[in-house]
Amino acid sequence: MIKEITIFPGIDKNGFKEKFTYIKLKAGETVSIVGPTGSGKTAFITDIELLAQGDTSTKRRVIINGEIPTDEIRYNPSMKPIVMITQNTKCFADLTTEEFLQIHARARKIYDQKVIQATIDLANTFTGEKIKRDTRVTVLSGGQTRSLLIADAILIGAAPVILLDEIENAGIFKQEVVSLIHNTGKIVIFVTHDPVIALLTKTRIIMENGAVKNILYQNEPEIKVAQNLLELDKKIGHVREELRAGKAITYDFLSVNFA
Repeated sequence: MIKEITIFPGIDKNGFKEKFTYIKLKAGETVSIVGPTGSGKTAFITDIELLAQGDTSTKRRVIINGEIPTDEIRYNPSMKPIVMITQNTKCFADLTTEEFLQIHARARKIYDQKVIQATIDLANTFTGEKIKRDTRVTVLSGGQTRSLLIADAILIGAAPVILLDEIENAGIFKQEVVSLIHNTGKIVIFVTHDPVIALLTKTRIIMENGAVKNILYQNEPEIKVAQNLLELDKKIGHVREELRAGKAITYDFLSVNFA
């Protein structure tokens, strides 16, 4: 059971030490990592995924519940408490979705077959084109793959720490993902350029030149801005789904949705 993870400072791209004492993230927290392209966002979550001990290019260290993680936790996939889903995540095994999930469930010693359909159903709340039990994972789109892996991490992997790298670029229903994850009791970290995701998280870590520049916490004005952006984002999402379905945007549609 992970109650908290603590990240200790490393170095920036110029070799200078980061200007924070430590960053402590607790179970149930949602965190976003923001900053310009190339600022070190992915490197930050990679250090967490690797449970780095000063052995990466950033020299950061990560501990769990106040203790240095064992080699078994760091290197044994079945013991690892962290799942990272990236922009480049792709399934290469020529299996059906059902077979793919069954293998993971058996590895986690889960034998209740209901979890397979539950995972597929959850994944389908995140993506427009539905995934079926007999769909081969090699033909899933990027958005479908990430939706499936997020659902798998929540229900089968039961990972207490989930790292999501720019999921908004996959075209998945990010509002549903964020809303669900808020209630899982997990530590969830988003690398994002999306203002909606950034403002919906409780903590925001700003990166620059490979280092943590600042740490901000959600406040009341930001919650109001997030709500307004969320409404706008839902409208944009509605337009996107209409276009994906091959429909034309009419004046009636505009009057109903953008009046």
